[in-house]
Amino acid sequence: MTREFNVVIEKNEDGYFIASVPSLRGCHTQAKSLDTLMKRIQEAIELCSEEALS
Repeated sequence: MTREFNVVIEKNEDGYFIASVPSLRGCHTQAKSLDTLMKRIQEAIELCSEEALS
């Protein structure tokens, strides 16, 4: 089953990209590049959605 989540991406004053998923409490990550950020947020979504279902 494929689920979709909205991801909010911002860039902070230190140059890091920050991603968060508003519908999953505590689901966020950061990275220096967008490529790395996308991989990390996918992992975070997997972990957070598993926790939300249990």
